[in-house]
Amino acid sequence: MQVSAAIHRDFTIAAIDDRLYAAFIEHMGRAIYSGIYEPGHPQADEHGFRRDVADMVRDLNIPAIRYPGGNFVSAYNWEDGIGPKEDRPVRLDLAWRSKESNQVGINEFAVWAKDLGIDMMLAVNLGSRGIEEARNFMEYVNHPSGTEWSDLRRSHGVEQPYNVKMWCLGNEMDGPWQIGQKKASEYGQLASQTAKALRQMTPDAEMIVCGSSNDEMPTYPEWERQVLEECYENVDYISLHKYFGNSSRDTLNFFGKVEETGRYIQAIGGVIDFVKAKKRAKNDVYICFDEWNVWYHKREQDSANWRSWDWPEAPALLEEDYTFEDTLFIGCLLNEFIRRSDRVKIACIAQLVNVIAPIRAEADGPAWRQSIYWPYQMASLYGRGTALKVAVDGPTYDCAVASDVPYMDIAAVHDKAASAVTVFIVNRHLSEAADLRTTLTGFPDATIDFHKVIEGHDLMASNGPGAEVIAPTKGTGLAVADGVLGGSVAPLSYHVVRLKV
Repeated sequence: MQVSAAIHRDFTIAAIDDRLYAAFIEHMGRAIYSGIYEPGHPQADEHGFRRDVADMVRDLNIPAIRYPGGNFVSAYNWEDGIGPKEDRPVRLDLAWRSKESNQVGINEFAVWAKDLGIDMMLAVNLGSRGIEEARNFMEYVNHPSGTEWSDLRRSHGVEQPYNVKMWCLGNEMDGPWQIGQKKASEYGQLASQTAKALRQMTPDAEMIVCGSSNDEMPTYPEWERQVLEECYENVDYISLHKYFGNSSRDTLNFFGKVEETGRYIQAIGGVIDFVKAKKRAKNDVYICFDEWNVWYHKREQDSANWRSWDWPEAPALLEEDYTFEDTLFIGCLLNEFIRRSDRVKIACIAQLVNVIAPIRAEADGPAWRQSIYWPYQMASLYGRGTALKVAVDGPTYDCAVASDVPYMDIAAVHDKAASAVTVFIVNRHLSEAADLRTTLTGFPDATIDFHKVIEGHDLMASNGPGAEVIAPTKGTGLAVADGVLGGSVAPLSYHVVRLKV
């Protein structure tokens, strides 16, 4: 298979927002309890957080994290998670049919996030609650002192405000599964007024309004139009959510869903432009893709369990075992986010630990990196800078969800500060290696700094405790000569090539 590609220093897409590599964690299943927090664990720190999990999170260099939900937030009283732990109520979590102990709330989570250098992106409950509760939450979190809620925070041992800048205005408010589901115009008005109230306290806060729960909703993309027409001038981002699966066991169609995602982003970008023009607005609204991941391996099983159990506390839920096939898909999806970085400024892998997550942790046991950890880490570490256009000429295929899908998926990022260009390459072909030739115009003295590869595994292989078999190794077969990055790229392989320029 012959593939040629071209990268030009001056043909750029956009400056990549570091938050393109953000994450999400919800009070759901074992994400919090026995995920990041387990006071009795041998690895627990003085606050009860697991050091082994924290070390794996730290190695991802995550810039921001969305919290506390998700579906959970739409019936959540944030006040339940503050004050002395022994006085906190145990509540029924209506989203996931379980008990919530409230032993981790905003202050505990803030300690964990600060220790890892992660900014918080907080979600407010616009399902069962509204403007007043959101306003009080921000006052508790962001106001210095001298008011009821800020002084209450100080009485809880937190003298300085958190100065949280990113605020999600509810979650999936179009969904019939959501507590407090609303019509688009109703929700748009509530989101607009909530954003206005919150900005009175934190003028530079960034507001994220809910888009469709996914691109298969019957109201998509009309939902986005109606919502934005109500709140466009008062928000900065509209959220997109999408989960992926391969229940049909059609690998190439699974990989083609990356192209489908590109269409999703393009469509919502068009809606944004339409509303901006219609309203003669001056501000820009971007996309926050704040829930994305592979989710299908245990979905039917979990659905049956979840609907039958009797309100357990921190039950195992959505604990996917990710495969090598998923690794390749996630590598391609991250490439698509890089290519769409002019529209997508924030994206959050959902979720971070145990629940559809790159990290798994057993209660009172070990933690390990799932196969999808690695492309996420590679993109986060080396995919920061300016996205470059990559022109690819090579064989394509058609599938159920897309046509003309390139077998070779390539993205490139120029990090001027580090004098580096990183090229992310996935060969999606099931059996053929690619003879790749990539011209590097504007980078005459490029040399390979390092080359990492994940390849050679059965598509259904996965990692487990003490057996992280799927991980990057040193790559071979690619070299730079006369301004061309070229060589052989094995079928079903993921590559990260860091060039000094």
